[in-house]
Amino acid sequence: MRPDLTTAELRGERLDLLPIAPGHADELAAALADPALHAFTGGRPATAEETRARCARLAAGSPDPAEAWGNWVLRLRADGALVGYVQTTVRPDEAELAWVVGTPWQHRGLATEAARTLLAHLTAAGVPTAVAHIHPDHHASAHVARALGLRPTARTQDGETRWQADLTRPDPRPDLHGLTTERAARPTTRETVEPSAARRRPEPPRSTSCP
Repeated sequence: MRPDLTTAELRGERLDLLPIAPGHADELAAALADPALHAFTGGRPATAEETRARCARLAAGSPDPAEAWGNWVLRLRADGALVGYVQTTVRPDEAELAWVVGTPWQHRGLATEAARTLLAHLTAAGVPTAVAHIHPDHHASAHVARALGLRPTARTQDGETRWQADLTRPDPRPDLHGLTTERAARPTTRETVEPSAARRRPEPPRSTSCP
């Protein structure tokens, strides 16, 4: 794997994607304080101290040499607000994605923009397959996944549907409709800053989508 695959700073149209660090904890905990973000993933909003500890663990990276964890906070350039995060767990054959945007910034296409920026970075690095695990009733997350070119499969895990895209295709033809929702695809590790809609194992985030 390229050494910068999970540590590079990324730039979207409106967002800067910055590698997560303990210094982001206070802002991130405040941005993700709405209990509604846990409607499909369970749990509760993390405190600033809990978020700081998790940020430190995630920033340290995966203890498994066969996979790499990437976690980026989302900074809105217009006003400097930290509005959420995106995550990926990269393995030799696939990358699992997750995204969460705080309630005050939802319905603006920010989760789609952030996830698309991350997906372009992974595609350029030669990752062959993108996946996310999404609760079947989490329609906002499904809209984001579809906009990225992922499609639902018949496979499920812990009650969530596996969505997948082949990144080796020259034109995955993402669906450009329904870009207004961005809930979260659960992070792919059970150690995530905030629940989303996809998964990482055993300690990183699971994947989900939040508007």
